[in-house]
Amino acid sequence: MGFEFQWPWMAALLMLPLLVRVFWTRVDSDQVETMESHQQTLLHPALAQLQASFSGNRPRAAISGRVYAVLLGLLWLLLTLTLMRPQMLEPYTESRTEGYDLMLAVDASHSMEALDFSANNIQVTRMAVLKGVLNKFIANRTGDRVGLIIFGSQAYTIAPMTYDLDAVRSQLADVVPNIAGQGTAMGTAIGLGVKKLRERPEGSRVLILVADGGNTSGTIRPLDAARLAAGSGIRIYTIGVGSSQASVQIVEKGRLVSRDDLGLDEQVLRDIAATTNGAYFRATDTRALEEIYRRIDELEKTQAEFRTVMIPHPLYPWTLGLSLLLLLGLGLFPDGRARSRRGRQHA
Repeated sequence: MGFEFQWPWMAALLMLPLLVRVFWTRVDSDQVETMESHQQTLLHPALAQLQASFSGNRPRAAISGRVYAVLLGLLWLLLTLTLMRPQMLEPYTESRTEGYDLMLAVDASHSMEALDFSANNIQVTRMAVLKGVLNKFIANRTGDRVGLIIFGSQAYTIAPMTYDLDAVRSQLADVVPNIAGQGTAMGTAIGLGVKKLRERPEGSRVLILVADGGNTSGTIRPLDAARLAAGSGIRIYTIGVGSSQASVQIVEKGRLVSRDDLGLDEQVLRDIAATTNGAYFRATDTRALEEIYRRIDELEKTQAEFRTVMIPHPLYPWTLGLSLLLLLGLGLFPDGRARSRRGRQHA
């Protein structure tokens, strides 16, 4: 445990009462006597008796004045401490075991709505198959840092590199086709993945690209981006989603139509994987995931990370509460005199 003031420079306010006492303009006793000589005084008919009655309370008034001054000084001290924001610092150490740095690049283009898969004799989209494959993959990567990129006409990072696998799976569940545009900027997605991964230690940088192989958008060609990844020590494992049928059905504008330009382009995905010393897999093959696990586990792991942060616990509510109590206490000594029932009677 540690202790610090968040705003220590506010301690300069402690000097303010002293400066006021030194530089405040005072009226000296000669001036007071001169002013009193020019005033008319109305004498009390029993002036001696009145003076005697007040002289008996002088010691009491003097004590009250001293108590009032002490309370006022403590009040100023506590208010200054409150403004300095005292806080206790609790150390918290976060440790992570050895693992890998995995960035997932997911195709979210219009072609992922193609209905070329079936489950229980029901046609399902490529996106549904993709989510099933990646959901199992992410769930089994305990100890790894995983990030998520989606790409259509543009590429976006929707989950930065994190150990929170449930958060990544939640983000993946919300991905729908056309969320990033109808095109397929595969090269741009690879380039974005390279940018995020090259900040991580060498040997464990892995980019998993899940797509149907068609590149229809973006300013970077997929193979050029793959060469950039290879130069940065990043391996790309590609997963093809889709069939090789000549004609594929897809829903467009609320209608089911057949198109002959949506087939799976495996060659592009194979070339990307070969350029980076990775491997290509088909999403429909249940053994594909096991092979990806084995290939990744052969890589060099990221060393264990330890990070210590200081968690602040504010203490100013305590000093502020004491200040309020002292303020109430000052109400018992108005003008430095004790407020008592007898005093009110004399008044």
